[in-house]
Amino acid sequence: MKILLVDDETELVSTLAERLEIRGIEAEWVSNGEDALKKTETQSYDLAVLDVKMPKIGGFKLKKILHEKYPDMKFIFLTGHGSEDDFKAGTVEAGVAYYLVKPVKIEALIEKIHAALGEHE
Repeated sequence: MKILLVDDETELVSTLAERLEIRGIEAEWVSNGEDALKKTETQSYDLAVLDVKMPKIGGFKLKKILHEKYPDMKFIFLTGHGSEDDFKAGTVEAGVAYYLVKPVKIEALIEKIHAALGEHE
């Protein structure tokens, strides 16, 4: 399985990628939506973990673009902005099962990744 992490908080996203790699999950990261689109042109991913609020292209918009190009790609949303409106929008986009509020526990993220891909640990 190959995961793409997209979050403008570079320290967080790089650490998450590193921690996933330690647990045997191939993970790459970028810090914005534009770089995510470029990365998906040359690499294929099973799942993308997207920050909801990013400059220029936010997570929901990025999901729409990626889903049109790669209909089999799965998505999980992260947000540090845990407002009720964001939560409602996130659960509509991803389903409540695939929406996490930061700070994210790595075990919870791994559980969501396996669930989104229909796998059992």
